[in-house]
Amino acid sequence: MTPQVFPYDLSEPSGARLGLIVLQSDETIERDMRRLLPQDAQLMVSRVPSDPEVTRDTLASMEAHLSTAAGLLPAGLSFDAVGYGCTSGTAQIGVDNVASRICDSIDTRAVTQPLSSLLAACEYLGLKRLALLSPYVLAVSETLRAALSNGGITTDVVGSFEVSTESAVVRIDPASVESAAMTLMAQADVDGLFLSCTNLRTLDVIERLETDLDLPVLSSNQVLAWHMMKLAGVQASTQAPGRLFDQTRA
Repeated sequence: MTPQVFPYDLSEPSGARLGLIVLQSDETIERDMRRLLPQDAQLMVSRVPSDPEVTRDTLASMEAHLSTAAGLLPAGLSFDAVGYGCTSGTAQIGVDNVASRICDSIDTRAVTQPLSSLLAACEYLGLKRLALLSPYVLAVSETLRAALSNGGITTDVVGSFEVSTESAVVRIDPASVESAAMTLMAQADVDGLFLSCTNLRTLDVIERLETDLDLPVLSSNQVLAWHMMKLAGVQASTQAPGRLFDQTRA
C-alpha cells in the first residue's frame, strides 16, 4: 500500500522561547514554572546531574555538567532566556561561570538563575535587608549569604531546616515553611523575606505570608520566573503570586 502524502506549511510556534536547566533531584521547579509563566510560553527543560546530598562540594560539581545539560535543549534554536534552577549552586559556582557554561552550548539572549533574579527583584522592590529561610545546612547557607552581601543585600536574620538531602527538601510541608517563616520574622527588622531553594514548595504560602507580615515575600522559583519573563519581555500568568508580580502587572 502506498500512503497518501499531504502538503504542509511551516510556521513558528508563538510565545517566548525559554530554556530551563533543572537539577536531577528537583521535583518542584517544573510544576511551579508552568504555573508562573504565561500559557503561550515555550518552556523547554533539560536536567543536570546533581548529588542527592547537598554540600558545597556537590553543588560546585554541577559546573562540569552545565554545558552538556544546556546542549540537550533543542539544537539550532535561539532562546529568549535560559534559567539555571539552583540558588545555592549558583552561589557556589558563580554567576559568570554559570552563564559561560550555558552559553558554550546554546544560543540565548540572556542567562539567569535565582541569585541574579533575587538581586534584580530586590532592586525592583527597593529591598536591602532580607530575612533568609533555607532548608540547607549552615555551610551552604553561608555561601549564599556571602553572594547576596556582594550584591548589596544583608541577611542578618537566618533560619534553616538543616536538611542535607534534596529528597527531604521537597517533602517539607508548605505549612512547615509558613510556620517557620512566621517564627523567624517575629522580631526581624528587615525589608522582606526570601524563601530559598527551587525544590522547596513555597508558592502557596507567599500571599498569606505577605498579608500577615505586610512585607514582600520572595522565593527562588518565583524570582527566577519573574526575571526570565522580564528578560524575555513577556507578562506573567495571572496565577503568579506575590507583590513582585502585582507590581509588575500594575
